[in-house]
Amino acid sequence: MKNKNIPKIIIIGAGFGGIAMAKSFKNRKVNVLLIDKHNYHNFQPLMYQVATGGLEPDSIAYPVRRIFRKHKHIAFRMAEVTSIDQKKNQLSTSIGPVYYDFLVIATGSENNFFNFEPVKDKLLTLKSIPDALNMRSFIFQNLEKAMANTDGDPLEEIMNIAIIGGGPAGLELAGALAEMKRYVLPKDFPDLNLSKMSINLYEAEPKLLSAMSEQASAKSLEYLQNLGVNVHLKTMVNGYDGSNIQLADGTSFLTKTVIWTAGV
Repeated sequence: MKNKNIPKIIIIGAGFGGIAMAKSFKNRKVNVLLIDKHNYHNFQPLMYQVATGGLEPDSIAYPVRRIFRKHKHIAFRMAEVTSIDQKKNQLSTSIGPVYYDFLVIATGSENNFFNFEPVKDKLLTLKSIPDALNMRSFIFQNLEKAMANTDGDPLEEIMNIAIIGGGPAGLELAGALAEMKRYVLPKDFPDLNLSKMSINLYEAEPKLLSAMSEQASAKSLEYLQNLGVNVHLKTMVNGYDGSNIQLADGTSFLTKTVIWTAGV
């Protein structure tokens, strides 16, 4: 049984920060409770591989409880925290109130949709495993629709993919989708005219990976272009109506698949 006289530390979030923080207390005289709405740790850098079918979810998800099996003073609860009462040192959660002596918030980030907030439900995002699976399903369902094309919609609208945001997540997705188009889809959809499928990446800044070196930016641009990705730099996306992306220069791009990686 845990000693009730030693401090109780609650950590909200079982991402990289939360897991590392919990591990840092392994030799301390404290009781640690780690809370997350999922009971697995998600290795986010490989999420794009799940979204494009390169990996299955269990390849990047690991049970949180298994990580701390040998740490008797570190416990885990799967719950969602709804509010914090700082005066009472109390959390309101989906499993009831939880008290703490010290609180660490390691909940990570969420998407920033900027002026696209009104149409965010029309955009695909990549912040969780469910997001990745939804994206994979959506893309392949559209390819099946293109094969049947019973509604007579333009193939470009069904098959085209637009990625908004030229940071690491956008680049990884664009590259993986281009490789999928080149190496996987011809085998899985041999009767589909893949020349109708265009992968467009839009970045408002004058270079990709704007926070990184000039060499990284140039190499990534070269790599994507060699894969057949249409990279549009200094290109501001103004809107999306579910079928057309509207650009600041007045042009548009026909697509039902818009992936948002433009900010957090």
